[in-house]
Amino acid sequence: MKLSHLRQYQKLASFLYKYGTSDLVKHSGLTDALDFEPEEKEAVLDVKPEELVQDIKDMGPAFIKFGQLLSTRPDLLPAPFIKALEHLQDDIEPFSYEEAEELVQEELGERISKAFHYFEEEPLAAASLGQVHRAQLRSGVEVVVKIQRPGIRKRVMEDLEVLETAAGFLERNTSFGSRFELVRLVENFRNTLLRELDYTKEAEYMRMLQRNLVEFDHIVVPMAVGDYTSSRVLTMEYLPGKKITAISGITKTELDGDTLADELFRAYLKQIVVDGFMHADPHPGNIHLMPDGRLALLDVGMVAFISESMRQKYLQLLLALSEAKSDKVVQLLIDMSKQKENTNVSGFRDSISDLVQQNRNVTMQSLQTGRILFAIIQAAGENGYLLPVELSLVAKALLNLDQVSKTLAPDFAPNKAIRKHAMDIMRRHMWSELAPENFFDSVLESKRLIETLPERLNKILHKASENELRFK
Repeated sequence: MKLSHLRQYQKLASFLYKYGTSDLVKHSGLTDALDFEPEEKEAVLDVKPEELVQDIKDMGPAFIKFGQLLSTRPDLLPAPFIKALEHLQDDIEPFSYEEAEELVQEELGERISKAFHYFEEEPLAAASLGQVHRAQLRSGVEVVVKIQRPGIRKRVMEDLEVLETAAGFLERNTSFGSRFELVRLVENFRNTLLRELDYTKEAEYMRMLQRNLVEFDHIVVPMAVGDYTSSRVLTMEYLPGKKITAISGITKTELDGDTLADELFRAYLKQIVVDGFMHADPHPGNIHLMPDGRLALLDVGMVAFISESMRQKYLQLLLALSEAKSDKVVQLLIDMSKQKENTNVSGFRDSISDLVQQNRNVTMQSLQTGRILFAIIQAAGENGYLLPVELSLVAKALLNLDQVSKTLAPDFAPNKAIRKHAMDIMRRHMWSELAPENFFDSVLESKRLIETLPERLNKILHKASENELRFK
C-alpha cells in the first residue's frame, strides 16, 4: 500500500464499513471478510440504491466507471442496485477553458488560434475523463474536440491500484471474490479503462466501425481527424442531430422508425456475430437522429472484442432464445461458462427453463432480449456458473437497443428481427471466415449450429454438405 494513496484507501475502507452492514453486502456474502463485530454483522443498515450511486460518484472517476461496469453484472449485485447503477452518469463540472487550451496546444504542438478557425470556450458536455468543445478547422470543416481532463490519468492509476488491492483481498478471503474472479474482473476493467484514456485508440475504433458499417445507409459514425488527434485530444467531424430521447412527437410521426430500428438491430447483430468488434455503449444519449434521417453512433471509446468461437455461440443463443428452446439455451450456456464451486446443475436448468417458458407467452413487441440475457446472467451466478464477460456487454448493448428501438418504433420486435436476419448474418459469417478448400468440412462439423438455424438455412447447408451447392 502506497502512502500517497492513503486517502483513497481510507475512503474505500469507509465505503466498505458503511455497506458491510447493509443488505447489499449481506447479499454477496462478504461480511465474513470485513472483520465486523458479531452485533455489527447482524445489523441491517437500510441503504438506498440511489445512495450507493452518490457514494460511488464521491469515490472518484475510476470508481464511477467501475460502477457503470457493475450495472452490467446482475450476478454480482441485487436487482435494485443494478437498476440504480444503470443511471450512474459521470457528468461533472467542466474544467476551465485555460486548462483546455493549454492541453490542446501541448498535444497538437500549435496554438488553438492557428489550428482552428474558431474554438468554443464553453464545452458541449463534460464528464469525469474529459469534455468536448465545438470548433471549426481552418479548412472550414466543423468538428468536435474531445479533451482529456488534466491529471486524470494519474488519478485513475491511483484508483485502479486501490481497486486491485481490494479485489485481491476479497478474492483471497471470500467465497464471493473467488467465485466471481474479482481480480480478473478488475484486470479486464483496468485494460478497458486505460484504452479509453488513449484517444488514438478511440480514433482507430471509429475507423474500424466505419468500415464495418459502410453497408448500412441509415447509420453513420463520425470521422476522426488524424492530424488533430493525440492520446489526450480527439478531433472528429461534427454530426448535427438530437438525442433519440429528445425527438419530438411530430418528428417521430415523420420518421420511418421501423426501418431505422431494424437496420440498427441488424448492424449490431453483424458486429456481434460477423465482425467480433462491437460498439459497447449504444445508450440513447450516444445515438443521435440527424436532420437527414440517419442515426449517428457517438462515443466509441467503449468497445467489446468477441472471439471467433464465442461469436457463433452468441448467435446460437439468440436464436434459441427467440425460438423459446430452453434445452438448447441451457446447453449453450453450460458450454460457454466456467463451473465454480457448489455448481447447481439442476437448479440452473430449472431457472433457465422457467425463464424461457415465462417469455414464451410474452408478445413479440414487449419481449426485451437484453433483459432476458441479464436474467440469465443472474441465474448463472446464483447457481455457480460464471459466463464470459463479453456476454454482459452484449446484454447491456441489447438492453440499450431495446430502449432505442422502442423510441423509434414502439411495435418493433427484436426477436422477430433476430430470426429475420439470422440466415443472412450467418451466411456472411461463414463466407468471411471459411476458405474454399475447407468449406464443406467446416459445414459438416457445425452440427450443433445447424440444428439451431432456421429451416431455410438448414436446407442450404445440407446441399453444401452433399456438394450440390454451386458457387458463382
